[in-house]
Amino acid sequence: MDSEPDHVGRILEQWRVERPDLDISPMGVIGRLHRLADRLHAELRPVFAEAGLGDGDFDVLASLRRSGAPYELTPGELGASTMVTSGAVTKRVDRLEAAGYVERRVCADDGRSRRVRLTAEGRALVDDVLDRHVANEHRLLSGLSDLERSRLARLLETWGRALDE
Repeated sequence: MDSEPDHVGRILEQWRVERPDLDISPMGVIGRLHRLADRLHAELRPVFAEAGLGDGDFDVLASLRRSGAPYELTPGELGASTMVTSGAVTKRVDRLEAAGYVERRVCADDGRSRRVRLTAEGRALVDDVLDRHVANEHRLLSGLSDLERSRLARLLETWGRALDE
């Protein structure tokens, strides 16, 4: 590990001098997570952009693909299974439908409802992008051992559950 502090470490050192009365340790975790989130977003987006997709578009296609055959969900199910807000689902589905990656179908049991189905072209695209996305994520985590990755994933899950309560 480097002996020089990182950006957040330098900020913490300054606060320790200026406000020694405060426990500023949460800044070390949250500040680094913010910086990593920004960096990860910048590193992940090009894979989607190369395919002409935004990360929200990929999320919709991936949700359909991982739902299993017939790769079809209602807009509400898409909203619940993606990291896309429900208001954004319609826009993304419109764009993906215009590109030929999804199609809207009338529900057999309720003619007023629609389902969104992945087309063969959409399935081929999402499978290709997923391969590159996962390889990119492996690259981004290559500085951590398997044990470190596993521990970090567990810690983040625990923290996320605590915040959800």
